[in-house]
Order: sequence, then C-alpha cells, then structure tokens
Amino acid sequence: MTLSRRTVLSSLAAVPAGLLLSACSDSGQQGAANAASASAATAAPPASGTLDMAQVLKEGALPDKVKGSADAKVTVVEYASMTCSHCAHFAVNTYPEVEKKYIDTGKVRFIMREFPFDPRAEAGFMLARCAGDNYFPMIDVLFKQQMNWAAAENVKDAMFQLARLAGFTQESFNACLTDQNLLDQVRAVQKRGAEEFKIDSTPTFIINGKVYKGAMSIDEFSAVIDPLL
Repeated sequence: MTLSRRTVLSSLAAVPAGLLLSACSDSGQQGAANAASASAATAAPPASGTLDMAQVLKEGALPDKVKGSADAKVTVVEYASMTCSHCAHFAVNTYPEVEKKYIDTGKVRFIMREFPFDPRAEAGFMLARCAGDNYFPMIDVLFKQQMNWAAAENVKDAMFQLARLAGFTQESFNACLTDQNLLDQVRAVQKRGAEEFKIDSTPTFIINGKVYKGAMSIDEFSAVIDPLL
C-alpha cells in the first residue's frame, strides 16, 4: 500500500481511542497468568520458544537503542508497542527495578525494539527516535502518561504537550511525524520481528535466546535472569 507523507500525523485520530489500550494482541492473558504464578511462587515463567541470539542481535532497519554494558552476560531484547497497556505496566512497575538491579550493575544489556500495532504507537516511537539521546526518557514519559495521550480524543495536542518536555517545537514535532523514511523504518523493525522472530504480542522479551511473552514481575524476571549470571 502506498502511504502519503502525512500518514501518521493525519491518521492519529483515525482509530477509536477506546480500542487502542487493548492493542497488545494476546499478551494480556499471558501477563495475567504470569502475575498469578508470581503470587503463588517465585518461579521462572516457561519460555515460549528459542531463537538464535546472534541472528536476533543483527542490526535491522534502525540501530538498536541499548542500555547497559556491552560485556553483560545477559542480553534482553524487548519488543513493545507504545499503546500496549501491558507494556506500560512493565515499564512503570518492573523496569525501574530491572534497571537498578541488573542494568546499572553491568549484568544485563537491555535493547528496546519497536513493535507498534496502530498509528498512535507508531507516532510515539517516531517521537522517541527523533528525540535522539533522549530516546529512553521519551519512552519512559510516554508509558507513564499513556492514558493521557493514547486514549485522548485530541491525541495530537496531547502528544505535543509531552514532546515539548523533550525540547520539541511545533515545527520539529510536525517534521518528525511526517518523516516517511522514519515511519518506514519503524514499520520495518516490526515486520522483521513478526516475520523473522515470530513476534505476535507485546511485550515479548528475548533473553539470551529464550522467548518470554507478557509483562513479567520483577520476581519472575529475576527467576529467569539470575541462573544466567
């Protein structure tokens, strides 16, 4: 399908706001199951598959955004969608502990990859990419404020107000969201994840080659990570 240059900016309001926060595919059920198992006992959730980590780590259409030491024993790749409520739950409730316990201590290298399900999620990732060195802070703000923009009727204004915190002007905001090349690259990252690694829900984590679906708790995350250290 041929897309116009203004596809994302002009289609932000095209999807009913009420449908967006359920756009995590089937990860919601898995995440709920993970939470239930964590409350019963701290055990590693079962992996849903295995991948060649060397292939996973090959650079795609966009350079990976990475946190942590290149020498870390464990590499975590998260495929997420900005409008996925389960991704936001992980980002707000689990990721800060993961960062403190594993990333900041050099034990884990963490990679975020784009897997948007809708134009608003695409726009969120595009703004994060346009934020340059503020990629991860922008991702963090968008997840923390997800209900204030992803479900907003006037999503353009809501996103712009958040983008201003990262230094965007109205001009740079519009320029980012009308960058067809960037949109194509974001979509290519998602397409590669779906076709090459069979990603079909968010959040999905690839941890040293093992695939885990759903928003894991810190206890579940630790149960997967600790034996690998």
